[in-house]
Amino acid sequence: MNRLPELSQATSSDPCIGLSRRHFLKSSAALGGGLLISFSLPSLMRGAQAAEEAGFAPNAYVRIDRDGRIHLTIQPVEMGQGTYTSMPALIAEELEVGLDQVIIEHAPADDSRYANPILGFQVTGGSTSVPANWIPLREAGAAARVLLVAAAAQQWSVPADSCKAEKGEVLHPASGRRLGYGALADAAAGLSLPESIPLKDPRDFRLIGTPAKRTDSPSKVNGTAIFGIDVRPEGMKVAAITICPIVGGTLEGVDSAPAMAVRGVREVVRTDNAVAVIADHMGAARKGLAALQIKWNPGANGQVSSAQMLEDIRKASEQKGVKARNEGNVEEALQKAAKKVDAVYQVPFLAHACLEPVNCTVHVRKDACDLWLGIQVPTRAKTAAAELTGLSEEAVTVHNHLIGGGFGRRLEIDFVIHAVKIAKQVDYPVKVIWSREEDTRHSTLRPYHYSHLSAGLDEKNRPLAWTHKVTGGSILARWAPSAFVNGVDRDAIRDASGPYAFPNINVRYVRHEPPTGITPAFWRGVGHTQNAFMVEGFLDELAHIAQVDPFEYRYPLLQEHPRAIKVLRQLRDTSNWDSPLPQGHGRGLALTYCFSTYAAQVAEVSVGPNGEVRVLKVTTVVDCGIPINPDSVVAQIQGGTIFGLTAALFGNITFKDGRVEQGNFDTYRMLRINEVPEIITHVVESRESPGGLGEVSTVSIAPAVVNAIFAATGKRLRRLPIDPQELRTA
Repeated sequence: MNRLPELSQATSSDPCIGLSRRHFLKSSAALGGGLLISFSLPSLMRGAQAAEEAGFAPNAYVRIDRDGRIHLTIQPVEMGQGTYTSMPALIAEELEVGLDQVIIEHAPADDSRYANPILGFQVTGGSTSVPANWIPLREAGAAARVLLVAAAAQQWSVPADSCKAEKGEVLHPASGRRLGYGALADAAAGLSLPESIPLKDPRDFRLIGTPAKRTDSPSKVNGTAIFGIDVRPEGMKVAAITICPIVGGTLEGVDSAPAMAVRGVREVVRTDNAVAVIADHMGAARKGLAALQIKWNPGANGQVSSAQMLEDIRKASEQKGVKARNEGNVEEALQKAAKKVDAVYQVPFLAHACLEPVNCTVHVRKDACDLWLGIQVPTRAKTAAAELTGLSEEAVTVHNHLIGGGFGRRLEIDFVIHAVKIAKQVDYPVKVIWSREEDTRHSTLRPYHYSHLSAGLDEKNRPLAWTHKVTGGSILARWAPSAFVNGVDRDAIRDASGPYAFPNINVRYVRHEPPTGITPAFWRGVGHTQNAFMVEGFLDELAHIAQVDPFEYRYPLLQEHPRAIKVLRQLRDTSNWDSPLPQGHGRGLALTYCFSTYAAQVAEVSVGPNGEVRVLKVTTVVDCGIPINPDSVVAQIQGGTIFGLTAALFGNITFKDGRVEQGNFDTYRMLRINEVPEIITHVVESRESPGGLGEVSTVSIAPAVVNAIFAATGKRLRRLPIDPQELRTA
């Protein structure tokens, strides 16, 4: 999953606790009969009172039909993170049903009804799905349970507290009577919600905290799952697209004849900076596209190169920058320091390389437009389509589907815009599929960051002062301008001093944008993945200077985070940190506190004479609060580790003559199955509210690996990806 700005900071006690249930829950009869529980989620951005005054705007539903089936309409989309298992578990736990009794129905595109309660609009990202819904969905399940029990008690003329809900039925143990939820749904819909709706004590959980099989796995295994790329509306044709290879360039001209000569090709469509060949099937479309001779106008970026961009950002980093955080007196502390340490760390541009390349199917008609796709921001897609077609937003329908990897790529709508521009020129549905090469070369990118770090140390080499100046492009200035405040991109400087309590801290931000056409964008973890690499690497440098074990060096700096200390102590024991290793092997440590989750990793690596790095083993200890599904926690840690390790070892988007040099997986490498390390994950028992998880191990794996490389070789790497040339000994 990707990182989004914390536009509001909701906690387990924020949105709903302490408010009357009447502020956000309503019960009514469902269309066609049955019980409907609808609720609004008044985040800090939109207080409960304001929401009520503005009129009831429910953004999720629990519906129980007359057959006893439980339908859950949810806002987060499923893109591999387990949403279709974790969200039903929250409802099912309080409603006393099994996961197999909950039917998932995805929410339509509508900010007013289905906004993410933390971020304030309809979006899946920022590891917010579980934290945002932890209380509200449980409340909704509990409300339905209370009404169903009350309906049964009323029908039997017995006290409600003499009845109980169990496995989709209400039981009256004293008399042995029982009624299924379906039989009670209509009666329950006519009752009023009580003022108090009790939630289960975590000690009584049956589903939450218990391993569960993913509910979306069977359809993905047997091939019946429908992703955006799978849809086939009636009459649909397929389009292959090529976009100007020079970033920011435009289309100058093309002769359609060679493509039209290919059997199965229907049309050649042009836009301002792209050409699409539409055909009966993808083979013909790709063949037709390859036959074209296209003339591009490079514009101003024909000479853009990575070397020049690196020099530009280096010069920009010499600016003072905007103050983002200032605690204590850094200048005075540095003057008193016995030693000052400086370092420059860099992280590259990165693409997302989702398994499912971006695609969008569009049918534009005179009075309506339909979009079929998988996207993290459905309402933004809807708005873009309305603007391009001149239709009202009410005339645009977004059919959202399973997503074959998001990681922030599908927080963007560039591929939607291309598809709508193409579909406007034909009178049938057209599916526009980007090739792997197009997806890599025209992806939005995690921005290049160039950071200066400094530390002032006392006589015992303990940190007195910490400074971190981040230089790079701003995602928020483009994507969420209201969150770009006083010249500071809060995501860019996130985690710039880690969770550590340095006596004096100064963090500054220098905004430096790449050339037009290179778009800084969210990427799984973004600011956390960049700054954790720098902070954990630099802290390891300080521990080495002090000749103190990296675990021991961190403990005094984490007194405000006892959960972090607990995680570290367990990790030291479970990773065999103190056991000897062969020559050329090393272990490295990294800690992160992000998305309200504490996690730490130890990576064990070997480095050969030619500089080849093999990551042999990764041990993780994670405290994510109450785990909804422990198996999913382990899977998320594994997936995030592999994703982050791929980036650390190979990830690098480079430019030459205005073009991205990478294309398919031969030049933009993925970690291969024989290169995957042993990954061991330990989940800390916790009673804290759940934190986010999908991006956590992606944040910590890169610094753990480079710190292990230092332990193995004595060579400090401050720039990613890892370059074997720097590690060669022969």
